[in-house]
Amino acid sequence: MLHKTLNIRGTLTSLDTPLVMGILNVTPDSFYADSRKQTEAAIEKRIQTILSEGGRLIDVGGYSSRPDAAEVSPEEEMGRLAFALKILNTQYPDVPVSVDTFRAGIARWAVEEYGVAIINDISGGELDAAMFDTVADLNVPYIMMHMRGTPQTMQQHTAYTDMMEDIMLYFAAKVRQLHLRGVNDIILDPGFGFSKTVDQNYVLMSRLPEFKEFGLPLLVGVSRKSMLYKFLGGTPADSLNGTTVLNTFALMNGADILRVHDVREAVEAVKIINKLAH
Repeated sequence: MLHKTLNIRGTLTSLDTPLVMGILNVTPDSFYADSRKQTEAAIEKRIQTILSEGGRLIDVGGYSSRPDAAEVSPEEEMGRLAFALKILNTQYPDVPVSVDTFRAGIARWAVEEYGVAIINDISGGELDAAMFDTVADLNVPYIMMHMRGTPQTMQQHTAYTDMMEDIMLYFAAKVRQLHLRGVNDIILDPGFGFSKTVDQNYVLMSRLPEFKEFGLPLLVGVSRKSMLYKFLGGTPADSLNGTTVLNTFALMNGADILRVHDVREAVEAVKIINKLAH
């Protein structure tokens, strides 16, 4: 059995038990209203909730990537992120923080100024040609997601001849580019909800085991997304049960990291699946 690990700030972190990554959005317009935190007190409370419920990683985002989200300038993104990163860096220095950005300059700034441990890039280097070299230079784990176009246009790019083949070739090419630069800590994110229809998201989920071919950690992020509420009805607020069902399926089919709004429920899913496996 292949034992997957991540080198996070010089510490080898085992993925034998999947990790739960809690979402901290410092945006005014993320798709799930309850995830938006914009005051110091709200950010503090969210951090404490993630940690007390068993979250091992915190993913901070300052640019909403929901479909049709407004464009955000680099200055605005940095301003939003700085607010949360200062709190994390000073009060929770031991917690591994991931920054959700597709901009190489912001990735560098976050790592060098605030000790951010992981870069989470929804564009897989497509939206900033400097990203791969920057990640190699910073020597931090890199979450690489599959998306076509931009957050503003991605849902116009859902026509595939063979979606799975397209995604696998996309990752194969990019993993090679990163390996040539000396980047070894690469996490794959299939990109649920990005450039995919509702039906395509379920095909992708059903074929999750195919990503094991890469021998790399796999991150799944389906928390309260439209693939749930457009299929089941309701809104993001009604989608916790559906999220847990898909997270459980993902854990049974190779997910190493769950990126979620609801940490306690995801941690419980990990514990139960782990119990069944041993």
